Amino acid sequence: MLPVKTKQVFDRQRAGGSLSFESGPAPSNIRCLMPDYPFNSTARELPATVPFVGPETQERARGEVFAARLGANENMFGPSPRAIEAMEQAASEVWMYGDPANHDLREALARHHNVAPENIMVGEGIDGMFGTMALLFMEPGACVATSAGGYPTFNYQMAARGGTIETTPFVDDKEDLGGLLDLAARTKARLIYLANPDNPMGTWWDGTAVAEMIDNVPEGSLLCLDEAYIDFAPPDMAPALDVSSSKIIRFRTFSKAYGMAGARIGYVIGEASLIQAFDKVRNHFGVNRIAQAGALAALKDQEFLGGVVKKVAAARTRIAEIGTAHGFSSLPSATNFVTMDCGRDAAFSTAIVQGLANKGVFIRKPFMAPQDRCIRISAGMPKDLDLFEGALTETLAELN
Repeated sequence: MLPVKTKQVFDRQRAGGSLSFESGPAPSNIRCLMPDYPFNSTARELPATVPFVGPETQERARGEVFAARLGANENMFGPSPRAIEAMEQAASEVWMYGDPANHDLREALARHHNVAPENIMVGEGIDGMFGTMALLFMEPGACVATSAGGYPTFNYQMAARGGTIETTPFVDDKEDLGGLLDLAARTKARLIYLANPDNPMGTWWDGTAVAEMIDNVPEGSLLCLDEAYIDFAPPDMAPALDVSSSKIIRFRTFSKAYGMAGARIGYVIGEASLIQAFDKVRNHFGVNRIAQAGALAALKDQEFLGGVVKKVAAARTRIAEIGTAHGFSSLPSATNFVTMDCGRDAAFSTAIVQGLANKGVFIRKPFMAPQDRCIRISAGMPKDLDLFEGALTETLAELN
């Protein structure tokens, strides 16, 4: 049997972009119709779970596509034209597998970060890299320490390998660095998960605070620092890279600022022997040839990246202004989304999410109290934010 905390109910608000699944036995009339597959003990005990229900699923249910897609934290400003050109050229070569060593991209990333290629591993987005970490570190009885209400895919991957999920709450809408360290020491957690900047709140800690946390990681634990949104953040947010440290592994992605979410390509930065261990269990052909070419070209176009970061900052300002006009307060954000405090309870924020969906505007919301009083809006094009503003005005009028 899995630990209770691993079998916890995955109770997401459907309107917020996820489905609810109850753990426990299936009804007897259903069980008798199900083949008795020889699943392992972990798969037998876990509830059927979807960390994020995509907007496409909701569109199929609605019978209509969303007019504004502002819930998945995608970069609507898109990838560099150089990346698009490189991917178009690579498409004619897609009959070949991608380089399983990701050699050219690892070399380029190493130069970009001023580390050795041995300190870089490329994979199928950060979510895919989480799965590889689970293969390396998780087994029944192994603990991970994370924040209640934090990014759920980390928990999903760890639970799939039998890990026990231990959580500590957010404090003032920020992940609690001291609380995570205390939790890890108390539970002897193998992995500690921290997103900085955070998803779903957009809040952050500066580099000094994170560096102090790294110094205090308990013996036997490893900090998994998710920096998916780091390109949108203030310059002092990221602590200095120290690839000699055995206390930390850092996760980066081309999905956000580089605008390549659909290509599924990310990477980790860490101490060389830890990075080498990925070769034991990773999917060596997991990164396709087109994604490799696009990421390599995108990395070379830092001027375009800078322009995207400015556009996202302008969109965040616009979203906050819309919230203020409707009596809501917006949390400071170092990401490509804004979390807006609706000032009431989860039922009210859920009603807003659903009301917007009914009007063709897709957003999401945090799923754990007290953060579930909020809604979350991705930085979009001006026309998308116009649609959001109009739909929000109509929705609030209906609710009031």
